[in-house]
Amino acid sequence: MKISSGTLALTTGSRAAGDKLFYQSWMPDAPRAVVLLAHGYAEHLGRYDHVAERFGRDQIAVFAIDHWGHGRSDGIRGFVPDFSVFLDGLDALLSFVKGAHPDLPRILVGHSMGGLIATAHLLDHQQDYLGAVLSGPAVKPAVAPSAATRIIGRLLSRLAPQTGILQLDSNGVSRDASVVAAYLADPLVHTGKMSARLAAEMLDAMTTVQDNAKRITLPLLIVHGSEDSLASPAGAREMFGKLASTDKTFQDLPGLYHEVFNEPERNEVLDLVSGWIAEHLN
Repeated sequence: MKISSGTLALTTGSRAAGDKLFYQSWMPDAPRAVVLLAHGYAEHLGRYDHVAERFGRDQIAVFAIDHWGHGRSDGIRGFVPDFSVFLDGLDALLSFVKGAHPDLPRILVGHSMGGLIATAHLLDHQQDYLGAVLSGPAVKPAVAPSAATRIIGRLLSRLAPQTGILQLDSNGVSRDASVVAAYLADPLVHTGKMSARLAAEMLDAMTTVQDNAKRITLPLLIVHGSEDSLASPAGAREMFGKLASTDKTFQDLPGLYHEVFNEPERNEVLDLVSGWIAEHLN
């Protein structure tokens, strides 16, 4: 497995034009497909080495970016000026992969907030992919905010957009205590609060994908832990029901927490996802 890395620049027209995004690729000797991977909120692509290694055993290459404001990329942690900046980043990665490997079929994989980004990206780019896999997609709040909370959050988003308003519970990441400890000790993981602007932008993006899910027709797999406290399983099922795809699967994973690729059952989950990808490649 050959691992390479570099940076991609956000182009003119982006709200973060000129900023650099860190990318990495994991390339097996004779790849037969390529996965574009979108990680979740507050984390970074380096937490997916084991995922890329598993895909690589099936001769599937992986390309990923650290989203703006995450990991080794430019930007402000816990903040985004506009959700479109995340989409610009995934667009840049797609253009890069299409240029480097134009003949390889592509699969989109998104986890948590990355699942939200991936779904929004598909609304304009599903023709560029053979299929998509969403892991614990954050397409509806785990706990619905009250009307008052929404109003206050939107006011802060406009008047003091970088104000931290939401702290995620790291214990909801995994039932594996060593995973949680590594997450908290990782200097590239943001453990501060989510800003008012990012929270408001995510809520708007959730509404957009729920309202437009019926436009998605490509093969799609959703894997979701039944005990996920950070992204709503019911919200993912709601969106799943709206998809126009005739080839769609919702895989409920009983007892699992948010990061199903980092749970004690990770090997079985990764085998499930790899098998689904292999089936669609064949």
